[in-house]
Amino acid sequence: MVENREFQEFFASQFGPLRRLGFWLTGDWGQAEDLAQDALVRTFRRWARVRTHDRPEMYARKVLLNRHRSLLRHALVEARHRQRPRPDEVHQVDAREDALLLWAATRRLPSRQRAVLVLRYREDLTETQVAELLGIPVGTVKSSARRGLARLRRELGGMVAELAPAVREER
Repeated sequence: MVENREFQEFFASQFGPLRRLGFWLTGDWGQAEDLAQDALVRTFRRWARVRTHDRPEMYARKVLLNRHRSLLRHALVEARHRQRPRPDEVHQVDAREDALLLWAATRRLPSRQRAVLVLRYREDLTETQVAELLGIPVGTVKSSARRGLARLRRELGGMVAELAPAVREER
């Protein structure tokens, strides 16, 4: 029963952060909640071993990331199989214009760059932690972050230029 109580406390403390991470990866609160719940269920199955880790929350994050990658692969295979593009995802983001611009640009990044940027800058993890979670070398984290940030800068610069005439017309 002590293990169950420990896990209940772990669940209560980690569900919110895992759900936010899921949202930043998918852009959909429903999918984010499913990912967080699935990660916690899978963590619970291994709780006797996981609870002895220094940072069991890192295990749960890794489970969430692996599950997200698995779902992306399945969706890609399904889309190819059906010969049609994947359906657009529903996004619920801040109504602030800059957040919408950033979110739109982030969504267009390749999944690895998006995951690296979300984990590195949104979740404030070190490069080593990101590398460990994604199962890639630290050098790949650095190059993915550099390329992702450069692409965001280019895209956001273009978006701002495109929006400038519309903003002027509204005034």
